[in-house]
Formats: sequence, C-alpha cells, structure tokens
Amino acid sequence: MEPMRRNASTVVVLAGSAPGEVLAAVGQSMNVTLIRAEGSADGDSDDGLAAAAAALQRAGRTTSPYALVLADPLAAVAAGWAAMWTVSRPEGSAEFELEAAKALAAWRAGQFELPDYYLMLAADAGAGAGAGAGAGAGAGAGIGPGVGERGPDFYLGPLRSARPHRVAVVAATEPRAQAVGVVQALGSLRHGPWWPGLDEVIEAARGFYPDSLAEPTAALGAAAS
Repeated sequence: MEPMRRNASTVVVLAGSAPGEVLAAVGQSMNVTLIRAEGSADGDSDDGLAAAAAALQRAGRTTSPYALVLADPLAAVAAGWAAMWTVSRPEGSAEFELEAAKALAAWRAGQFELPDYYLMLAADAGAGAGAGAGAGAGAGAGIGPGVGERGPDFYLGPLRSARPHRVAVVAATEPRAQAVGVVQALGSLRHGPWWPGLDEVIEAARGFYPDSLAEPTAALGAAAS
C-alpha cells in the first residue's frame, strides 16, 4: 500500500463543478483554503492534468486545516471511463486507456499523488439519496437508485469501491445548503486505509461494471494483502 501523505492540511479534491455561490461561501471559512488550477487550457487534457497536479502540490504546502482543490488530475480518466458506457459513442475504451496512460505516467514520475479525499456534490435530490445509501452500505456506490441518473460515474463507482471512506458526497442540491454541507463534510471525513496505487485503481476500473461492486473491491483487497 502507498504511504499516507504527511501534510499540515487535509487535501480534498472537489470533483466536478460547483456553483460560484457555494465556493464563495466555503471560501469564507477560516479552516478552508480554496486551491484553483492555474494556466490550464479548456479542452486540453494534458494541460488540465499538469494544472491539477500543480494545484495539488500547492495544496500540500498550505497550513489551513483543509485544502479544497478545484482541479483533479483524474478528471479526464473519469470522463473516459464514463464514455465507455455511452452507447452513442463508438470509441469504446480507447479514450479511457489514453487518459489513464497519461495519468499513470505523471503519477509514476511523481508529479502528483491522490488527495486525502474526494468530495462530490449531488447533482439532484435523487443522486444525494442514492449516494447516501451507498455510503451506509459501506461498499461505496456504483449505479444505484438516484445515483444512476448521473450516468456511470468513476468517482462513485471504481474509485469509491477502492476506498469507500475516501470519497464523500454532499447530498444537498440547493447552493446554500451545499455550502453548509461541504463544510460539514470536511469536518466529518472518516478515517480508513490509504489509497492503493493508482495503477491498481486503473486496473480495477477496467473490470468494473456499473452494476458491479464486489469484484473490483475484492481484487484490490487481494493486491493489498
């Protein structure tokens, strides 16, 4: 297993977009530093990966209790994984494999490591309910009631299956409630085993089906033992 990070701050990546109202409210907290990507070009996954890696490095140097990073080096990997399950797109796994190779190369070169936690905002009330049910089950959420409306989700699927306690979901959907939910979620993050290697996460994602949780979890458990 990879060693745990030893930073002054707990580094949390906010996966996906968030309303400006939410970010403005969270940014007012004395305990949270917002870390944004700098110098990335829209639509360029290479620039996005480099910018997200740099943002994580800056987050590791903050001294506030929580560093909330608004960039993710796995964003293109997540999009590629979701695209594999989109019937209207003929690329199959090609996009996922391309982005996974880029991310793995950067990770192996020491450009980034996974954050302490990932945090997601529910897309709608149904998504929040489904995500909460998955967390309560202790196995993470794949595509279940409500969450399925988002479509296949890398974070709620293979990533959360790998380490259920390291992917948190804010169930609220109204911006003001989401801002409160983010701060509350940061203060109640659960302890658990550190991430497996990114190569193990990617390998498990290759065999992870939206309706399946047990097989990838078992595979990662066997690899860690």
